Amino acid sequence: MNTFSIGGASVGGPALLVVAGPCVVESAELCLSVAAKLQAITKARGLPFVFKASYRKANRSSGTSFSGLPGDEGLAVLARVKAELGVPVLTDVHDVTEVAAAAQVADVLQIPAFLSRQTELLVAAARTGRAVNVKKGQFLAPSDMKHAVDKLTSAGAERVLLTERGTTFGYGDLVVDMRALVTMRELNWPVLFDATHSLQRRDTAPAGGSGGETGGDRKFAFPLMRAAVACGVDGLFFETHPDPARALSDAATQLPLAQAAAFLDEAVRVREAVQEAPSDARRT
Repeated sequence: MNTFSIGGASVGGPALLVVAGPCVVESAELCLSVAAKLQAITKARGLPFVFKASYRKANRSSGTSFSGLPGDEGLAVLARVKAELGVPVLTDVHDVTEVAAAAQVADVLQIPAFLSRQTELLVAAARTGRAVNVKKGQFLAPSDMKHAVDKLTSAGAERVLLTERGTTFGYGDLVVDMRALVTMRELNWPVLFDATHSLQRRDTAPAGGSGGETGGDRKFAFPLMRAAVACGVDGLFFETHPDPARALSDAATQLPLAQAAAFLDEAVRVREAVQEAPSDARRT
């Protein structure tokens, strides 16, 4: 397994990496407060932490949905989080033209699931020298992520993360095949489990999704997380908000910030139980 660090956060080591924050940059106040809370929670548990928030959302269900602050204000907010709290940050890039500006701020550039096969975007992200996290497309087999890895490493990437966020089931649901976590780890790069996007369900959106919002059921966040950690993932990715019902994106699936500590406590307990099991009783 390739191991490395991101702004002081160790990836692929014995401790679970935590990549967490609100879905989108709504304001500086929100990001700073959430980042500070998560920093305290993870530090108390000895967990490496990367703050995440999308400075721009390019793949919303509706054209009228909130897609981010004007211009590069979202990037400026992430720069403040990084400077004032000293935590590394992750954000999405959706187009080659966004990569250079985002790389000046972000420690990790994230390739969204819908764009995980976009060669030019992967190559541009790799050439920045930043760590790159690729979300596995809902339409891809886990073994297909080898092609994304090859594109990144051939372009010079030395720090790669892969994230599982579920597979499309029918027209309106996502399911998580835990075998995918094992398969992707065989590519020898750290694998994260996205514990909140994997909860999305179109059939739970208002009016069956016709309102332009993606629904979901956050009651499955804890059990899916436990299963993923037991499978041996290297880290957890999750979105969290102080008041998810009022969030401007992914309101149905973001974890309430008040539950973040309990969420990570359970993750640590499962991780420790797996690590303590006899070696011939587990597969990694």
